[in-house]
Order: sequence, then structure tokens, then C-alpha cells
Amino acid sequence: MAIKKQFIKTKPVVKVTFSIEAKKATAAAVVGDFNNWNPAEGELAKLKNGTFKAVFDLPKDHSFEFKYIVDGSYVNDPEADSYAYNDFAGAENSVLAL
Repeated sequence: MAIKKQFIKTKPVVKVTFSIEAKKATAAAVVGDFNNWNPAEGELAKLKNGTFKAVFDLPKDHSFEFKYIVDGSYVNDPEADSYAYNDFAGAENSVLAL
């Protein structure tokens, strides 16, 4: 799993690349505050090497809670900037700070 951040000097956005290795999975998505936890808006494309990946433009100077959904199971990113307990989920979410 990896998160790559590319700050754009001319715009108030950050290009964030989310990727997760899941060779045996058939579907993966990233859901979070930035897409209303909607898997359809966070679909990741599967690459030939078994990694799922997508790039999203997110507003800078914000932080977002997120998780991956891999074949219906929620997964945190071990490389997240931090983690936050969420009462609704009853578990910790990954946190992305931009």
C-alpha cells in the first residue's frame, strides 16, 4: 500500500495517488471524507502486477479519514499519516493530511 502526494504550485489541490496490492482481489476502492464514503466514486483500477491504483485531486490544507475496500473488506493503509478512531465505524480509520 502506498500514498503518493504531488502538490500543485499553481492550484489549491494535491494529486493523491492511492494504491494497494491485492493480487487475488477482483475489486478495490478507496472511500473517505473526500468522496462521501462512496465506493463508486473511489474505484481503483487493477494493474497487471496485481496492484489497484487511482489518482484523485484533493484540496490542500485539509485532512481526510479514509479506508480501502478490497472485495468488500475494509482495510487501513499502514503508510497513512495517522489514524483516528471513528465512533460510527467502531474502529480506526486511516488519516491523510495534505
